[in-house]
Amino acid sequence: MNLPNILTMSRIVLAVVLIFLLEAGTPLGNILAVIVFGAAALTDFYDGHLAKKQGLVSDFGKIMDPIADKVLLLSTMGVLAHTGVIAWWMFTVIAVREIAVTVSRLLAMRLGRVLAAERAGKIKTVAQMVAVSSILLYLAAKESEYCSYWFFNAQNWWSGIDQALMILAVILTVYSGAEYFLHKAKGS
Repeated sequence: MNLPNILTMSRIVLAVVLIFLLEAGTPLGNILAVIVFGAAALTDFYDGHLAKKQGLVSDFGKIMDPIADKVLLLSTMGVLAHTGVIAWWMFTVIAVREIAVTVSRLLAMRLGRVLAAERAGKIKTVAQMVAVSSILLYLAAKESEYCSYWFFNAQNWWSGIDQALMILAVILTVYSGAEYFLHKAKGS
């Protein structure tokens, strides 16, 4: 197993850590969740960057990179939905798309075809990561004694921005899923 693949798999481990931190619902847990999610998001950039730069692109990486992204994002969004931070319908729409595309890729793999992520899917992942990052920062700031004064004044607009980012992430998720299945139907 090469370094890019280790970075990819580390996102799954970090997702488990993130679940426990968010479920704790403590100020320290929320601050650590921001740090863990940030580290996991960086591994998403560096695994692909290193794989291409060092000529280590593999079928394993092409399959596991989007799966690791989905595990990280869906587990985090699932906890956020469970705790009432995001709406269940947003989580459900995103989860259905992610599961449908993943199952489709795994079925293609059984037929000997490895389908790498497309541009719209990568943009969708970035939008999801930005939305989740902003929400996690909001949770950490909300509980921090160091942020209490300015946060009280910024709470409404920050919450609105988080909602807008999540709606954008849902729209891009639906769009990229539709594009994926239309492209697949044309190519089949």
